[in-house]
Amino acid sequence: MSRISILGLEGTAWNLSAAIVNEDDVIVETTATYKPTTGGIHPREAAQHHANRIKEVVGETLKKGGRNIDAVAFSQGPGLGPCLRTVATAARALALSMEVPLIGVNHCVAHIEVGRWRTPADDPVTLYVSGANSQVLAYRAGYYRVFGETLDIGIGNALDKFARSVGLPHPGGPKVEELAGKATRYIPLPYTVKGMDFSFSGLATAAQECTKSFALPDVCHSFQETAFAMLVEVTERAVAHTEKKEVLLAGGVGANARLREMLGIMCEDRGIEFYVPEKRFMGDNGAMIAYLGLLMYRAGYRTSLSDSKVNPNFRPDEVEVIWRNNSS
Repeated sequence: MSRISILGLEGTAWNLSAAIVNEDDVIVETTATYKPTTGGIHPREAAQHHANRIKEVVGETLKKGGRNIDAVAFSQGPGLGPCLRTVATAARALALSMEVPLIGVNHCVAHIEVGRWRTPADDPVTLYVSGANSQVLAYRAGYYRVFGETLDIGIGNALDKFARSVGLPHPGGPKVEELAGKATRYIPLPYTVKGMDFSFSGLATAAQECTKSFALPDVCHSFQETAFAMLVEVTERAVAHTEKKEVLLAGGVGANARLREMLGIMCEDRGIEFYVPEKRFMGDNGAMIAYLGLLMYRAGYRTSLSDSKVNPNFRPDEVEVIWRNNSS
């Protein structure tokens, strides 16, 4: 019996990626990244980048991985509307031309599932942190429930917004992390946790103001310490509430060494496991879309053309997790 192989297309923001995944591993992946000349991501420019490069990216992936594909999976949302529509159009065309099913997947859930695939994590509380998204999630009774989330902007966007305001290039997160390593002091900044939710816009604005009076490395350090403490606090509360024994870190901001360190300390103090997938699976990638597509395909899920419209506000807790045992 031949192994199931899924072609996955990711293009929610600046990364355009195509990958072929089977039941054992990632067969091949090809990525082209949109890099803005100034500022942050310009949605229409990013979508045009994806339109210009998608034939090449998919062609290279199929050339290396073969055309024996059982389904085409794509990010249906959340994400930037113009980017989502560009990639969804390509996915529909590929599915029709290859005469295989189409599977629309939730981008956030794909981050969780690729983490579960590439680490020993089985049933974790997940801290998902990226440019636009910051959420604490855990599986319960057939859905990934959101226990806490940002009330305004994602932590990645907050870092980028602050970085741009002080003249650092995009993406700002790695630059802020680098400068934070040179700090000599901590500056108190707004710490905003409301119940199980957090807010970053006020923190970014306050940090920007602080650069007028304090050294930039000190402000970068203080920004990170404050924001990450907020994230760890809510994650720990979710762990206490659910009584789960694992924490999984997902999303591009999860590459930050200080955030990993703080979560690791919390998990060690509570006597639970902490998992982080390989860096290549942290940021947006085609493999995570293909892998979730594989799980959904095996569970019998298919997306008709009429149901394949994109949803820029697609929430992970709207997805029925039909590929997992609903008993927990």
